[in-house]
This record gives sequence, structure tokens and C-alpha cells, in this order.
Amino acid sequence: MKKIALLCMMALMSQSCKNILEEKIISGITADYYNTAAGIEAGVRGSYEPLRSWYGSQRGFTLTVFGTDEYTKGADGDYKPVNDYETPSMISGTASTYFREAWNQLYQGINTTNAVISRAPSVDMPEALKATRVAEARFLRAHYYFLLVQMFGPIHLTLEETTTVITTANRTPVNQIYDVIVADLEYALANLPEAKPAEWGRAYKPAAEHMLAKVLLTRGYIPEAAKPDDFSRAAALAESVFTNYSYLKLEPQFINLWNMDNQLNPEIVWSVQYTTDPLTNTNTINNPSGGAFNSGNSGHLYFIMEYDAGHPGMMRDIANGRPFKRFKPTQYTIKAFDLENDSRYHGSFKTVWYANNPGNLAPGMQLGDTALYVPTYEMSDAEKATKNYKVFNPSLVAQQSNGRYFPSLNKFIDPSRLTLAQEPGSRDFFVARLAETYLIAAEANFQLGNLDKAAEQINVVRTRAALPGKVEAMQITPEQVTLDFILEERTRELLGEMVRWFDLKRTGTLVDRVKLYNPDAAVNIQPFHLLRPIPQDQLDRVTNKEEFQQNPGY
Repeated sequence: MKKIALLCMMALMSQSCKNILEEKIISGITADYYNTAAGIEAGVRGSYEPLRSWYGSQRGFTLTVFGTDEYTKGADGDYKPVNDYETPSMISGTASTYFREAWNQLYQGINTTNAVISRAPSVDMPEALKATRVAEARFLRAHYYFLLVQMFGPIHLTLEETTTVITTANRTPVNQIYDVIVADLEYALANLPEAKPAEWGRAYKPAAEHMLAKVLLTRGYIPEAAKPDDFSRAAALAESVFTNYSYLKLEPQFINLWNMDNQLNPEIVWSVQYTTDPLTNTNTINNPSGGAFNSGNSGHLYFIMEYDAGHPGMMRDIANGRPFKRFKPTQYTIKAFDLENDSRYHGSFKTVWYANNPGNLAPGMQLGDTALYVPTYEMSDAEKATKNYKVFNPSLVAQQSNGRYFPSLNKFIDPSRLTLAQEPGSRDFFVARLAETYLIAAEANFQLGNLDKAAEQINVVRTRAALPGKVEAMQITPEQVTLDFILEERTRELLGEMVRWFDLKRTGTLVDRVKLYNPDAAVNIQPFHLLRPIPQDQLDRVTNKEEFQQNPGY
């Protein structure tokens, strides 16, 4: 299936891009280009580009994985203050960079979609095609606003294209932001095609249903924004996704989801596309120095332990990845899995490394033998003495000072890279997959008191996750469905997939669960951290400073 190609729009202020899948750059044009059918097509393609600045980027992972109950800081990296909720650094230090970049790039996406939406009505092109392209733009605008409002709360709302310098901004209330998001997604639902798109990565109806279900589920928790039917509509929309489309179904084996040759598997509702093309995998938008902000899907770098530093039998290679050691799983995460019945621990984590260095083998070790092992049990000294490989026991992994050795998430490993040092990855990022759709429906039904249905939907996911012969042991009863259980099930299924900070924010459990399970972050986190700091350069640029102020606590 062909992936969506992104064209560069060079005409409009704050809307240029460098990312393309087809080597075709449109240049030397004026803003009037958007008033043509070709301009609308190019504008819609360009509207997808900011997704790559978020999904699969170190920025996106840092702002969604760090500072949660699931992950804490590893040995390396400059953005540890995000995990530790070190407020001064989040405002003006190194950690502030990612808040600024996320803000700027998501708003850039909004401006591009606004241009398409506002200009399309007067463009001469087939009406059905026009409605589809506008629906894609509104789907993307909703998505960008949804990310922003979850992070920053009341934010600047504009539904018009920005073509001149504007020095004022508004803090539109959260309920009004959600009203716009919902209206955009409802338009998308009414006008997007039901069939899987020929160019995979384009928005289509099931993706809009999944996204609207998640938006309504989130809004349902917000007293000042919630509508009485948010949870019931969220459940119905999610159920439509896994009921009404024969081409969507769970991948039979959890571990096969992460096979690089299986990226278009039928569980994927919507994904952000990456490629081996270096032109596509370099993004310089809003970077004054011209350096690359985003290098493909770089998730393969951040979740891997130090396997290559002088260990007998081991050296860095492409298959095992480049270990940046950014994110270390917490003890909560490691203990969340039922090792006897659930395939998802070993389907998610790499725990064994095999000797690949012929010049540094331990006595009795051959190439391909076990060289490093992170067991799930505490191996005794006597047993370790019988091994010629290194063992990193759970007691070592649990030490707060140890940021180097831990089970390594394998969901983003990328063996397609050409060199040991290559950072750009070509793996697609799965934004929405059917397992999460079931869990969205289950959470909505839990909130409605429909525990039987919630358990049934969770059990679909747990059935797929069961080890051979363990399906019955994996089933839960309605009485077991609690909010904590749903969050734990989301850990087991969606670990590392850039949803956790939003999950805890949505459910009002961020502060409590971080204090319970993330010792590095527990000392500093406060209720005001449920919102991220407004970037200082945004505050500096506005002239109506009385109306546009920093979030409380910062």
C-alpha cells in the first residue's frame, strides 16, 4: 500500500516544510497557489508534516513517557528535568526547549490546516474530493488542538489562516477548545471515506471515530467541559471501529506487531509514515540554526540499555541498536505483567543479548551464545557462578542510581538503519491501533457502570495477549474492572506508545501514581504540573500580557 507523500509549501508565512516522500518541491510560488486545486492538494499533504515533529521524536517521547508511573530517567540525556518536574528548568532551562518546539510546530500545523479549510470553498475542484480534503484538514486540526489543550490547558484558539504578524493571543477556555475539536471530528466523520486509503497515512472514517472516541472520553472527565453523553458516545464510536470494518482486526500475536515487515497489519487504525528517504526524515521547521529537529522515527534510540560498553562478547551493532539509555522502566512497569500467563512482557522487552563480538568472548563463549541477561527472578550467586555471561538481577535494575541496565523496550528497534550511528529510523509510528480502541470502549463503559461490557472488551485484548493454553487464566470478571486495572492494562498493552502522560492526566491520577511509582519525580511533582508551562518566547511575543499569562505554578 502506498504511503502518503508530503509536498512542501513554500508560499505562506510559517508554513514551509522540508519533508517529502516524493522528491518534488514546489517553490517560486505565491500565496495564491492555495486558491487552486493543486494548492489544496499540496496544502493537505503539508498538513500531515508536523505529525513527524511529534510522533517518534525524542521531544514527543520525552513529554509523554517521562514523568509518569511507567518510565523514569536512564543514565544519559539532557531532558531529565521533565521526568523530575524541576520547575525552573521546565520554564527556562534545557527542558523548556521541548515545550517551545511542540507549541510552535503544532501551531504551524494548525495554520496550514486553517489555510486549506478557509480557501477550499472558493477553489474549483470536484465537490466530493474537496469535502474529503477539507475533512482531512479538520481531522488534523482537531488532532493538533487535542495535543495542545491536554498539555497547556486554555490556549490560543484561531480558526483563520494567519498571513501577517499578530502580536496578541487569547487563552480560550478548555470547554470551547473541546467544542471545536469535536465539531472538526464530526465533520471528518461525515466526509471521510470508509475504505482504507490507497495512500496509507491519510485520515479516513475509522481513524476519525477512534480519535473522536478518545476526545469524548477525555472531555468526559473535565467538569467544566463534559457533556452528559460523552462517555456513551465514546463507547459507541470505539465499538463502531472494531465492529463495522472487516479490514480491521487484532494482529493474532502481540509480538508480531513490532515486526518491521508487518507495519501495515490490520490492527493499525492510523499511523504516521516514515521512510528510508533522508529528505523525508529531516525536519528543520522553526529551527533558526537550520539543524534537524526530527530524524525519522528515532524511538529506537531511547529505550535500550547499555549492552555495548566493554561487556564480554558484545559490541554495538545495527540489530541491537544504538543505546541512548534515556528511559528506564519503573518497578511498577516491570511488575505489571503476569509472567506465567501474559505474552506481553517478553513481547515488549528485550532481556537477552547474544554474543556478537568475536574479539572479546568470555571463556567458553561462542558467537551467538548468551552474553547478557536481565532475568525476571533474582538469580543466586551460586547460579550466577555457573554462567559465563553477565547477569543483571532485578535488585540491580531496581536501584535508583542504576540508569544503565534494565529490560529494553523492543517496540521501536529498527534494523533497517544503514550504519551503527544512524539516528533516522524508517519505522512507522502507530498512533491508533485496535487494541487501544477496545480499551477506550472499556474505559467509557466503566464510567457508565457497564462493567460486564467493559470486562468483555478488556478480555478481547487479554485473549490475544495470552500465552499458549493460558486464555482462560487471562480472563477477568466484571468485578475486577476498576480504573486502576484499566490503567494497568493500558501499561501492559501500550507501554512506550506516547499515551501515558495523557492517560494519567485524563483520569486525574498523574500526581498520585507518580508519587507511588516514580521516586525520581515524586519529590517535586505538584498538582499544577497537570499543565505544562506556556513557552516563555510565546509570553514574550504577545503585547496583551494581562490577558495572556503563564499557567499557575510556573
